[in-house]
This record gives sequence, structure tokens and C-alpha cells, in this order.
Amino acid sequence: MRIIGVISDTHGLLRPEAVAALEGSELILHAGDVGDLRILDELGHLAPVHAVHGNTDWGEVRERLPRTMEVDLGSEDGKVAGDPAGPVAYVHHGDRELELDPVTAGIAMVVSGHTHRPLVHERDGVLYLNPGSAGPRRFTLPATVARVSVGEGGRLEAQIVALDERS
Repeated sequence: MRIIGVISDTHGLLRPEAVAALEGSELILHAGDVGDLRILDELGHLAPVHAVHGNTDWGEVRERLPRTMEVDLGSEDGKVAGDPAGPVAYVHHGDRELELDPVTAGIAMVVSGHTHRPLVHERDGVLYLNPGSAGPRRFTLPATVARVSVGEGGRLEAQIVALDERS
């Protein structure tokens, strides 16, 4: 079983609780509004990181990160090349409509951020995941990340992980 860490909306803040929650991940997906590229460097000490930019990312962050990406959840580096080794995730920030039909495209999981609201929902065999916001608290929404287990046959199970509410 592989563990994929999923984080979004850090807005320049990488909480120690988020790092602890993502430890043991074999890949990490960041669904935008990174805020500072150093966050991706720090997450990179845990596992290979794949990130997209969000609507509040500008300058070097927007220049270095794509708006969308596909990630092979079964390969060591997550890169999609030829036939995927495992299920494929489509990562975008979520501030725009999807540019593809996930079912037709063979996408197993759609990852987004933007709303700061954690969500795990399955529709038409596709897992839709928003890990919520791991950055500065917004309104009354909790600080969260997600962990996805990739099981036998590419079966995906997602869990939202609440971070320490005191931070």
C-alpha cells in the first residue's frame, strides 16, 4: 500500500503539524496557493512533491508551477509516462472549471483546493478530494491535510486529517 499526502492553500505557512501529518507519504500533491516555494522544498524532504499554482500565487511561484497536472500515483516519482503504473490523479487549484472529463480521460482522482473546505466525494468511479487549507486559518474552517491510501488494484481511500486547532 502506498500513501499519498495531499495539501493545499498553505499561503506561505507550513505548519509543523502539517509536516507531521504528511510524514510517511511516498508522494505529496500540493493543490495550489503555495505562497512560497520554500514550502515545496521543505515538503520535498519528506517525499517527491508535485504542485500546481493557485489564484493567489504570483511571480516565481506562478512561473515555476503549472496550472494543472496529472500524477501517476503508482510510480516512484509520480511522472506520467506511457502506461501509468497506478491510478492517475488530476491536480488543479479548483478556481476554474475542469478542462477534461475525468471518466473519459481515465482519471481516478481529482484533487483541488481553493475553497479551504475539506471534501471527499466519489462520483462515477472518480474520487474528488479537497484536502482543505493547511495555511492560515480562514473564518471558522479547520486547518487540514489529507492522506490517500493506494491499495491493491489501485483502489483509493482518502482521509482528511485535522491539524492542531491551537495553531
